[in-house]
Formats: sequence, C-alpha cells, structure tokens
Amino acid sequence: MARNTDVSAEFAQLDVQRVSREGSLSLHVADQLETLITQGKITVGNKLPTENSLCDSFGVSRTVIREAITHLKSLGLVETRRGVGTTVLRAAPIEAMPAERISATTVEDILHILELRLNLEPAAAELAAIRHDESDRLALRQRHDDFIRAYHEKSQARVEDYEFHYAIAIATKNPFFRLFYEQLSQSVIPRAKLMSVEINTESTEKYLERVVEEHAYILEAVLSRDAASAREMMLQHLTRARNMYAKYQEA
Repeated sequence: MARNTDVSAEFAQLDVQRVSREGSLSLHVADQLETLITQGKITVGNKLPTENSLCDSFGVSRTVIREAITHLKSLGLVETRRGVGTTVLRAAPIEAMPAERISATTVEDILHILELRLNLEPAAAELAAIRHDESDRLALRQRHDDFIRAYHEKSQARVEDYEFHYAIAIATKNPFFRLFYEQLSQSVIPRAKLMSVEINTESTEKYLERVVEEHAYILEAVLSRDAASAREMMLQHLTRARNMYAKYQEA
C-alpha cells in the first residue's frame, strides 16, 4: 500500500495534462502515458499508479483509463496482473509490420509516394480543418466509421483508407488536392502495393488498429477546426508510415 502511494506521488510530479478535449478520451490518456514511458519518465519495471490515481490525474472515468491501458498493452509497453497492477515492460512500442518482407522495388515506390504525401497532406488536413462544411463533417465521420468496420471485418481496409484521406482532400475546397487523390487513386495507400503472399495477417491487424487511432486523432482535429493540430496529426501519421516502410529498405 505504501508503494502504491509512492508511485502516485511520483506520478503527480510529472507533466500530465487533464483531458478536456472532445473525441476519444482514452486515446488522449494513452498518448500521454506512452510518451511518459518512451521518454523514460516512467521506467521499465515500474508500475503505473492505481486506476483511482490515474482517474484523478487525468480527470476521466475508470472506463477511459482501462481503455487507455488496453491500448498500451497492444503496443507491448505494459502488462497487467491481478493483484499486482500494471507494470511497464519496455520503453519502446513493438511496431506491427504489415508484411514479413517487401521487394526492394515496391518499397522504393511506397517511399516515393509517402514523400509526396508528406509534403501535401499535412497542408490538406490544415485547410480541411478551416474550410470544411457540414456535408464534409458527415462524410469524414462516415469514412472513419467505414474504416473501423473494415478493420473489425479483418479486411485490408485499402479502399476505406483511401476514402478517408480523399474526404479530407475534398474538404480543403481546393480542386487540385482532390485531383491529386483522384489521379493516384488507391495507389497512395501503401498496402495497395503489397501482394497477398507478402501480407502478415496477424501483424496487419495490429497495424490497422494503430491506423484507426491515428485517423481518430486527425478526424478530431479537423472537426474541431484545430488547424495546427490537424496538420501535426497528419504529419505524425504519415511520418510513422514512412519510417516503418524505410525499415524494409534497410533490411
């Protein structure tokens, strides 16, 4: 009991922000906890504070905290044992890779497209946050729901991924962003270039779980008309994809 008190006291000294924004509260909590772990502020082998303490720190319910812990488990960062609590296992998430290996030519094509997207889509997300109208809001929510449904159906969600990003392009109200997506079509989605024999089904499921969460961040920022956050969330989303596919090239 004394140890739990010590952990909570130490946690109180960290720069934790109470969650007040709209959207997925559990994702905001998980994101902060993940940052604290990866930056070494909560070290490997240490336990997280109790649920009650986390609820107080973040200003959320037990359900939100449990969902956030579930997310950290999916990244391989923590484990929870009855009577022990939640312990930090590692300081870096386990990256779910959608394929065991990819041909050098395919990886090169994917990285070229991601380089192009990184220079266009953060700006598109920013403009969409500023300019979207009610029809765009409905479309964006529907495209996100479609992706989630495809994920739960254990598909590759290639079409749904494309449609989500295409809806953002439309919401910019700039016809050339829309044209960019129409011309490249689904080839902008890296998984569309993978052959079925290359795909690792189990890893792809974990990978798409992360994409669902990143899309949720982007969607929230756009619908909140937070242009700076929309740009940043899209940049992080595409940067992670580029870095992941670059690992295939290094291999």
